[in-house]
Parts: sequence; C-alpha cells; structure tokens
Amino acid sequence: MTITGEPQTIEQRTEKPVRRMAEYAATPLTVPSPKQITEPAHAGQTETMVLNMGPHHPSTHGVLRLVLELDGEKVVNVAPDVGFLHTGIEKTMESKTYQKAVVLTDRTDYLAPLSNNLSYVLAVEKLLDCEIPERVQVARVLLAELTRIGSHLVWLGTHALDLAAMSAFLYAFREREQILDIFELVSGARMMTSYFRVGGLAYDLPADFLPTVAAFLNDMPANIDEYEDLLTTNPLWLERTVGVGAVNADDAIAYGLSGANLRATGVSMDMRAMTPYCGYETYDFDIPVGEKGDIYDRYRVRMAEMRQSVKIAWQAHQRLVDIGPGPYMTENRKIAPPPKSEITHSMESLIHHFKLWTEGFRVPRGDAYVGIESPRGILGTYIVSDGSPKPYRVHLRAPSFINLQALQHMSRGGMVADLVALVASLDPVLGEVDR
Repeated sequence: MTITGEPQTIEQRTEKPVRRMAEYAATPLTVPSPKQITEPAHAGQTETMVLNMGPHHPSTHGVLRLVLELDGEKVVNVAPDVGFLHTGIEKTMESKTYQKAVVLTDRTDYLAPLSNNLSYVLAVEKLLDCEIPERVQVARVLLAELTRIGSHLVWLGTHALDLAAMSAFLYAFREREQILDIFELVSGARMMTSYFRVGGLAYDLPADFLPTVAAFLNDMPANIDEYEDLLTTNPLWLERTVGVGAVNADDAIAYGLSGANLRATGVSMDMRAMTPYCGYETYDFDIPVGEKGDIYDRYRVRMAEMRQSVKIAWQAHQRLVDIGPGPYMTENRKIAPPPKSEITHSMESLIHHFKLWTEGFRVPRGDAYVGIESPRGILGTYIVSDGSPKPYRVHLRAPSFINLQALQHMSRGGMVADLVALVASLDPVLGEVDR
C-alpha cells in the first residue's frame, strides 16, 4: 500500500518487490556529539552561532537538549544530548521478579505502555516455552492496536500544535480519551496499565469491553477523515511539511530507522508481517509506505496506519466474539496460580499459591530476544536468565533512541523552524530514549 507524494490523494498501487536490506547502500554514519559543536565555538574557531534548544522547550517533545550550530536561521549542525530523564529501568528490572518487572516496562514509552508490556512478556514466555490461550493472544492484538492508535493520536495532536494547528490537537485528544477509558475499563489504570502479564492477562476482560470497543471503532474512520480534512490539503501544512526533513531509503537503513520513519522512505518493513507474533500472520492488513521520506510522507503513513489498526482491531474484536468466555492465563501452574475457585484449602496448595505471588517463578537458563512493531518502530526486549526468579540482564532496543540518530542528517541545511517540525515528525518519547 503506497502513500503517494501528491497531497491531494492517497492511491493504493500494486506493491513493488521490496529490496532486501543487504541491497541498500551502506552509508557512513555521522552523529556528532555536543562537544564537537560547542568546543570550536568556545575556542573562537567558527563564525557560526551555537545555541541550546531545550532541554525544557515546548517543541522538543520531552526532556531533550539539542545543541544547534546556526548560520542565521539555517541549521549547520545539530547534536541531540540525551540522558536527562534516565531512570535506570533496565537495571532496576534485575532486582524484580519476572512478573513484578512488568510494571517498569510501562514507564519507558509512556504513550504505548501495552506495547512495552507485550515485547517484555513475549521474551519471557519464549524462555519459558509456555502455551498462551488463543483468547489471550487475540486480546493482546486488539489492545496493542488500540495502543497504536492512541499513540499516533498524541503524535498527530502535538505535531499539529507545533505547526500552529490548534483544532487537530483538540480533536485528536478527544478520541485518545476514549482509548484511555477502555484501558481503565480493563485494568483500572488509564496509562500505566501493566495489563499484559507473563502467561496471559492481569484480569479477565469485563463484560462491557467488547461493546465499548465496537462503539469506538465504529466512529474512528470518520474521525480520521476529519483530521485529514483539516491538514492533508491545507496549504500552510503542505508548505511546512512537503520536501522538508527528507531522507532516502539507503540513509534511513544505515541510521537504523524503523517504524513509520522508515516506511515513509518506501521500505515496506513491519515486524507484524516480517516476524509475526501473537498470530498477526492470520490478520488481513496492509503496510502503508511513502515515497519521498519527508515530513509529509511520515504524516501520511501514520494516518494510514491508524486506518489499518482499526481494520486489525475489528478482526480481533470479531474473534473474541466468536471465541467467547475462556481462560485469561496459561494453564501452566508453575507460572500462574490457579483461579481462586480452584484453590484448595490444603496447606500445600496455599503455600504454592503464596510463593508464586511473592517469590515468583523460576525461568530456565538462557537468553531470548523478541522484537515487536511498536508505534515508534522496532521495540526489542533482550533477556538473560540465570535460572533464578529474577532476570539476570534486561536490555531494550528502543526505537526512539535510534531514530534520533538521523536528526542531524535530516536537518542540516534546513531552517530552525523546520527543525521543530522535524523533531515532531520523528515522534520520539524520551522515557524510551533515556530508560
């Protein structure tokens, strides 16, 4: 599914064969450090101006510092300076049992907590080699796609606000509130849900979950049309986005871009299709791709992705209707305790139940990596187990961190005002960058 560079239409064309990654040209990476910009300026060796943009700035989408080298209003060089939001989440997870560590994953990419949950629990379940009920798999797909829509709505609203489009911000957050209401319905929390657990879900889906989701999905296509009516052919929007911050496919691959930032360059790469998980290979959906890799294409790709998420969510919704009531946790009692109705009052049963919740379960020695398609790109979780109830090492492959590498490449030669739009189009979340 190709999103054309023409601002008036979205055209679906016959897919061209996608080139393999090895066929893309290798490009030398140039990611300057802040010192490479500031030190020559302090020594009086340059005639350009060096300024800080951030770390507290309304257009940096988080606690991000950009060291800018400017010639008037033209960007000569830029270096992202990260780490202001570092919380040591990966190291802290090593002191928690596998199940308790789930709550820390929510707090990395705080706009897509369920995607973070999913990547982590899939990696642990890969080490455990445990069977997950089909109903759980379908529920995970449905909630992950709602998370993708909710995250893209925040991106759309804040991106538009950066370019002075106030109405789109208000409309996008209107629908995001409905998604947060659904998360609160299933978990009791609006953002940090911790709803996906190793072996299944934290709680069973409530009775009014499916009707609530259906009502939201019914309205969402018309809402996306409304966003596009406001922006897609807006002359001011086109002037600020078309041809701005462009990157080609070769450079995008070299810098490690993923998600919509990569697909906007024409590379049809999506983990849901390349290495399916949770049964994604059984769902019917398209992968929107752009052509020019500019801010406008990144906008069009994400708008199309929301429509595809609605399509996937409808399929998952129907499957949950067909499956009906069922277990929401694995039947492997070494991982998950039995439901209260099955717990006997024998001392042995009570001790086993208590230990599972307090001491956790042991995971076989080994390591595992699982990558999923988060709203920002490839989110990978790598876990090393030493056989104890706690992970020996946890490392996250955070797409926001890697996507920021290409900021300097995209912005050089542009204007400072374009840099504001460019940061927004990359859609970084600094909790995920710093971890």
